[in-house]
Amino acid sequence: MNRTQAQTPDPTTAGHGSGTGAGTGGSGGGAADLLIVDADIVTMAPGREVVTGGAIAIVDGRIADIGPAGALRVAYPHTPELDAAGCLVVPGLINAHQHTTADPLIRSSIPDHVPAQQAIFDWIVPLHAAVTGDDDELAATLTAVEALSYGVTTLLEPGTVAHPLRVAAGLRTAGIRGRVGRWGWDTPDAPYAMPAADTLAAQAETVTALAGDPLVTGWITLVGHDLVSDELFTGAAELAERLDVPMTWHLSPSADDPAAYAVAGRPRPVLHLRDLGVLGPRLLLGHAVWLDDDELEVLAASGAAVASCPGAYLRLGQGFTRAGRHTELLRAGGRLALGCDSHNAGDVPDVWQAARLFAGLDRDRGAVDPLRADEIFALATIDGATAVGLGQLTGSIEVGKAADLVVLDTRTIAWTPGGDLATQLVWGAASHTVRDVLVDGRPVVRDRRITGVDVDALRTEATRRRADLLRRAGIDIPHRWPAVPATEYRAHRTGPAGATPPQ
Repeated sequence: MNRTQAQTPDPTTAGHGSGTGAGTGGSGGGAADLLIVDADIVTMAPGREVVTGGAIAIVDGRIADIGPAGALRVAYPHTPELDAAGCLVVPGLINAHQHTTADPLIRSSIPDHVPAQQAIFDWIVPLHAAVTGDDDELAATLTAVEALSYGVTTLLEPGTVAHPLRVAAGLRTAGIRGRVGRWGWDTPDAPYAMPAADTLAAQAETVTALAGDPLVTGWITLVGHDLVSDELFTGAAELAERLDVPMTWHLSPSADDPAAYAVAGRPRPVLHLRDLGVLGPRLLLGHAVWLDDDELEVLAASGAAVASCPGAYLRLGQGFTRAGRHTELLRAGGRLALGCDSHNAGDVPDVWQAARLFAGLDRDRGAVDPLRADEIFALATIDGATAVGLGQLTGSIEVGKAADLVVLDTRTIAWTPGGDLATQLVWGAASHTVRDVLVDGRPVVRDRRITGVDVDALRTEATRRRADLLRRAGIDIPHRWPAVPATEYRAHRTGPAGATPPQ
């Protein structure tokens, strides 16, 4: 594979990134890896404090101290500094549902007027049949680089068909925190289906191979819908328990799943999962848009979480404005996170955009108690992290947690003048003002430049692989506007009353 070459991080700013150090709580006694100084800090800690004019000390990838810059300089002498004067530091955002395979290489290519099932079987299935391990690794790197540039520090991949370890390598190259799994389903005659026992063995192989990785770990990822037998559902839950890892699958993004379950003689999807005994805190359901009252009640009480991807539901016309009940789920005590789905559904792995869409759709459809901006931003950070089982590690800026941090440049015109921070973070300036990003204390974006990947080489390679992948899949991209060379356009252009072009 022509992989993009990593650039050497700046030794004056790079943290250890090991993720193994414990927070010092301000004890000091030596140099830290990095001090972020003179920033306003949105902690998203339980008290939701905003620390003004503050500094953050990072030791071994963890937040070791928070306080005034002068005090931290004394406590951690001779430490490299990242100047954040005039900036806002927020926790890294959580993308709880982001596909990274095939789609990133053909982004904005599947026509937006075709039904979701046609998009899957006429486009996605042939693409996955043609995709190689090199393609998957590159696509994952491409997705992670884009996500990091938007301030997303944790990306949960809800299943890749054939090359999960190559996907993990791609995420690791970019430096993002991630979870990866191999998709599984066992419906007879479905593309890529395997017997339940073989599917579970493949799942276990991925989780075991990634065990101990400080950033990118494995989890159990079934495709879900109506493509999974009861044997595989229960086997996956038992495997996740035995390996002590979370699991995810797709359910009810549209009305198709409830209808298919009814045809098969099953109860509605969430009720069926309850009856199988597989609902619980280990499970993250992708979507769960089409729920009835009983399903909502059961899901809220189960501890299972939902990843809501509003951009994808709008792009695919899946009825989120008619049927979506995610706010009701949250108000009933359920767990919720935000996701962006795929490059031909959500289109961009930008959680700021997902948060804004969720907030607007929630209010516009007349929710009785719509979520406020501060609650929406919590979904993108600490509440989202907690929903997916990472709340003790990331999602807020607190001593002892991983230094997954985003520096927003509030000196830009988009932040002038400043208003209520929660409102502005959700509705106003956000992803395009990301200046620096740290994951596990390591700067992965510095002054808006990716530090660990040659982006020019990545762009060139992605363009080449797109053409090769489409050729192997036998797909021609329909273009709605004709491309005309400039010389030809000028030669045939006519002005008013047939005038010739000026010379």
